[in-house]
Amino acid sequence: MKSRDSLIRLKRFQVDDKRRQVGQIELMVTEFQTMIKDLDDQIAFEEEKAGINDVAHFAYPTFAKAAIQRKENLQVSIDDLNEQLERAQDQLREAIGDLKKVEKLEERDQARDRAAQEETEQAELDDFSMIGRHRRG
Repeated sequence: MKSRDSLIRLKRFQVDDKRRQVGQIELMVTEFQTMIKDLDDQIAFEEEKAGINDVAHFAYPTFAKAAIQRKENLQVSIDDLNEQLERAQDQLREAIGDLKKVEKLEERDQARDRAAQEETEQAELDDFSMIGRHRRG
């Protein structure tokens, strides 16, 4: 039984670790999306200030061009993180499934042990009752 307890603890640790990974990736995606929104605001401000919103225009603000490039890089990173997130979620689901299997085995073993204990106790009670009848008779 000790090895099963260790296995359950290991599986729970793995589930917790996968949950942390999923949470970290989700947090990064959220942070990058916030950064993109901030860059959009900065780009709009620079375009308004310069009075030019055509990126191909020779006088388009350099800061806005750099912000656009940074925004595109962040979007590529978000796309990559979303792929990682899908894999991490799949791994989390798998880890949860593994944990449930081990827990079910443990429950089954405990139920079997309880049934055996109850059977032993009933046999002892039956023996006592036979002794009591035997003395009376």
